[in-house]
Amino acid sequence: MKSFLLIIFFLNSFVVAQELESYLDGKDVRDICNDGNNLWVATNGNGIFQFNYRMQEWYNYSTRNKKLRHNFFYTITANKKFVWAGSSDGLFIYNKKGKRWSKRKFGKGGQLSNWIRDVQYDPYINAVWIGRFKYLTKYDLKRRRFTDYDLTMNENMKTNTIKVIKVDGDSLVWFGSESGLHKYDKSQDISDESSLSFYDNKLNYFNGEGDAVSISAMLVEQNNIWIGLDEFITKNNPNYNLGGIYKFDRKNDWTRYDARNGLKGNGIYDLEITGNFIWASLYQFSKNSKDVFGRGVALINRITNEIKMVNIDGLPKVVNSLHFDGTRLWFGTNKGLFAINFTNKFVENFVKDIDE
Repeated sequence: MKSFLLIIFFLNSFVVAQELESYLDGKDVRDICNDGNNLWVATNGNGIFQFNYRMQEWYNYSTRNKKLRHNFFYTITANKKFVWAGSSDGLFIYNKKGKRWSKRKFGKGGQLSNWIRDVQYDPYINAVWIGRFKYLTKYDLKRRRFTDYDLTMNENMKTNTIKVIKVDGDSLVWFGSESGLHKYDKSQDISDESSLSFYDNKLNYFNGEGDAVSISAMLVEQNNIWIGLDEFITKNNPNYNLGGIYKFDRKNDWTRYDARNGLKGNGIYDLEITGNFIWASLYQFSKNSKDVFGRGVALINRITNEIKMVNIDGLPKVVNSLHFDGTRLWFGTNKGLFAINFTNKFVENFVKDIDE
């Protein structure tokens, strides 16, 4: 493990100095989750990594050690018994008791439908939601049954390309697509059209801004849904996907955060929450070269709405994923895994002072 100095500037008058921990040097980390006992890390090229909190040890599952027959993963979720990891070649499932990986491929939708964009375990119904390039799938653990759903709206196939899934307590699940956001009421059968509500930039949802909204990240809190968008603009289509972050009050109010009020990039990789602060990892899309540039991390005070960019010495600008496990805030980057330890007394006192 390496350590770097982390400097956070916030509210113009506060400065936090804290060591930034570094792990998995050089690995392209795409997603992070935990099951209470272990941290699970999906990488693009080096398989799956497991960090055992109690033993303080790392384990790798990849073709290199013949523990896994695939190395390229984009998303991961877990419970006490299983781990589910999404790849471009289907869903990989790890049985912890048997210490064995298996693979599930999907027939509906062709090969592209086996590109798994997001997976989320839903503890309220003991099921796994699987977002695919085509179709949404629900895996019922009790019945061991996979069921596919077509979420296409208004004959727009991009609304059935599921990129982000967020479980919202025992009553709701949100499915973010390449062209809008679905809200599912779990008290009803998802096959029933009345169980789903859809939000795009029509009817003044997302303030009616942009030609389309492609959902890249979501965060659930008690009063609001935070929604991060992809940025994709060109000279010919300067208004296509504008990006930015929206805070939706679950009723009618959509508050937008973008480069005009402090973000250094309008593309959003991921969102996470610690106390009163929303962390957002950013990128910028070049309309000239069509390249994507990482723009680091922003901190939003969810009470005052103030935005500050975070100055983190040693942290790469491309931060693909953020995950808070209750102790550490983890940053999954294109050059390794990094963390801030929030049990540090100086950080605890700083956050307490800000809240007060």
